[in-house]
Amino acid sequence: MKRIVTTALAASLALGLAACGSDSGDGSGSGSDDKSVTLVTHDSFAASDDVLKAFEKQSGYRVDILRGKDAGSAVNQAVLSKDNPQGDVFFGIDNTLLSRGLDNGIFTPYEAKGLDRIPEELQLDAGEHRVTPVDYGDVCVNYDRAYFEKENLDPPQTFDDLADPRYKDLLVTENAATSSPGLAFLLATADEYGNGGTAQGEASGGGWEDYWSRLDDNGVEVVDGWEQAYYERFSGAGKGDKPLVVSYASSPPVLDMESRPKEATTGVATGTCFRQIEFAGLLSGAGNTEGGKALIDFLIGERFQQDMPLQMFVHPARENTELPEVFTRYGEEIADPHTLDPAVIDDNREQWIKTWTSLVVK
Repeated sequence: MKRIVTTALAASLALGLAACGSDSGDGSGSGSDDKSVTLVTHDSFAASDDVLKAFEKQSGYRVDILRGKDAGSAVNQAVLSKDNPQGDVFFGIDNTLLSRGLDNGIFTPYEAKGLDRIPEELQLDAGEHRVTPVDYGDVCVNYDRAYFEKENLDPPQTFDDLADPRYKDLLVTENAATSSPGLAFLLATADEYGNGGTAQGEASGGGWEDYWSRLDDNGVEVVDGWEQAYYERFSGAGKGDKPLVVSYASSPPVLDMESRPKEATTGVATGTCFRQIEFAGLLSGAGNTEGGKALIDFLIGERFQQDMPLQMFVHPARENTELPEVFTRYGEEIADPHTLDPAVIDDNREQWIKTWTSLVVK
């Protein structure tokens, strides 16, 4: 799941994309092999082998996958390489980063087959069809149930809770300049406390900057991306010492799909969530345009959408897609997540990240 601004461009220059699947040749995308189509994506992309084979059988194209780091870094790399794209389709740009990709012209319009099965509220570029919604999820703080039971401490449920001294040094989040979950969490606080144009923020008085100063004083830890935060620092995943992590409402099944405990190992602070929508787009200058179109059609098709929940632990964009029992049993449904208008994000994102970085990145 999984995702920015000029402050992160220098770092992304060094981003290496490791090829998964068959070698795509000279690294300039799929132009050297008209039997393959190259998908450029983030490190959380996953799909079952039999699903990818189904696409190959259906379309005649082999899928080569180039995975970057977190989606924020991957989007930066796509912008930097837009004159010589690394593949045919980019998957993983989301509503927190969308204007950056669109404004830099990295996508070419394509109205995907099956788009009529995608709810209109997810189609943020419906007028031009430069990107196609593939999934959505809610970025929320997750907590390690065992830790809080051992400490006889109620887990936090709201943003204000996270800044309470009872939870000092317990939270790890991703860098908003390099990670889309990290940016989504920042945007949620802007919506909650101000600068996001909400009544709640106006009433709070302090604004999101003061809130993040409070979090910093309360020992919040910042790491580069989701994989590091969740698997290396979060105690709920078994390795780290932080019992609170910025992740997703649909993350709990990641840990419990095999063991099937009575109650999920991890919980979700439902008052801290931000709705994130992920898109795929045909890269401008793609070497295999027809293969890229076929792949985008497949990504919103029934086979891929049914496979997605237990591969990337996100909700399918396609209406009426049946969800696995383990996904609904352990994941949380968020009735009223924070959101911001894409225009508000576009107008403020770079300055907000710059300010946020000055507050919490040491």
